[in-house]
Amino acid sequence: MRRMQPARRFFLNKIALQSRKESLLREATQKKYHAKSLFMKLPVVLNPEVRAALLERRAVVALESTLIAHGMPYPQNLETALRVEQLIRQAGATPATCAVIKGELRAGLNTAELELLARNGPSTMKVSRRDLGYVLSKRLDGATTVAATMLIAHWAGIPCFATGGIGGVHRGAPRTFDISADLQELARTPVAVVCAGAKSILDIGLTLEYLETFGVPVIGYQTDDFPAFYARTSGFPVAYRLDTPLEVAQLLHAHWSTGIQSGVVVANPIPTRYALEANVAEEAIAAALDEAKRKRIRGKALTPFLLARIEQLTAGQSLRANIELVCHNAQIAAQIALAYASIL
Repeated sequence: MRRMQPARRFFLNKIALQSRKESLLREATQKKYHAKSLFMKLPVVLNPEVRAALLERRAVVALESTLIAHGMPYPQNLETALRVEQLIRQAGATPATCAVIKGELRAGLNTAELELLARNGPSTMKVSRRDLGYVLSKRLDGATTVAATMLIAHWAGIPCFATGGIGGVHRGAPRTFDISADLQELARTPVAVVCAGAKSILDIGLTLEYLETFGVPVIGYQTDDFPAFYARTSGFPVAYRLDTPLEVAQLLHAHWSTGIQSGVVVANPIPTRYALEANVAEEAIAAALDEAKRKRIRGKALTPFLLARIEQLTAGQSLRANIELVCHNAQIAAQIALAYASIL
């Protein structure tokens, strides 16, 4: 009987091993909702709605909770959170608001938990990547930032995430080194973040330079110009323009199929009727930044202070804009999540 060549035997064994690994991963997905859960000592707790959607491979959209606890006053924060979730459901996807509740990583909150975060507001700890170990060990509640929400979404197997605006490089960063952890998370966690660009309080030019350096694609959704949160344009071009949810989904699939582990920014401008005039927004931002400097407000406290102060300086226009852009981003994220689920 003719003996098999060693090289051929090695190749066939490798194929068999790969097939076995793929079979195990499929079993893990069915039993644990996401293969990564097998390797996590503290798995993400999914609510029944999110668990069912993931098991059935339906579209899910992750949402952050810092927006609820630190981004808006009560009761607008709760009303917005509930409205955003409803808009995602109406689009045919499932919302998964992420947070830490009593030391548990959560993807999907019930109404009582949303209200808890909304009522407690800034007294709830703002949690980024570096803070997760602390809040978990102390069994605390935590409102997750873009960075921490990306991690929870990825661990749960949710590829699409909607937020207001990403953090970035702060103005004066060459002197202060104040750069949001959101950017590093985008560089290393494969989740698509649908946002109205970077928050207007930031140095948008340097934020885009940072994302380019770390290989994060920045897509303009139906725009050639990177949006500036309250304003539709920033004066800085995007790397790529895509005009349909399917086009975005196809890019996401191609990007991650290569094995690249970075996130993707989908920059979606605020609807025209809710946008602030660029000069109005900039004047308010400049005044708020000057006040923050005089009061020596820095670090995690800076962004919530600036957003609240800008709301006062614009007589509530910025809050209305913030609410509407978040809702718009959620709708677009749901459409992208549906398109992505359809091509897997």
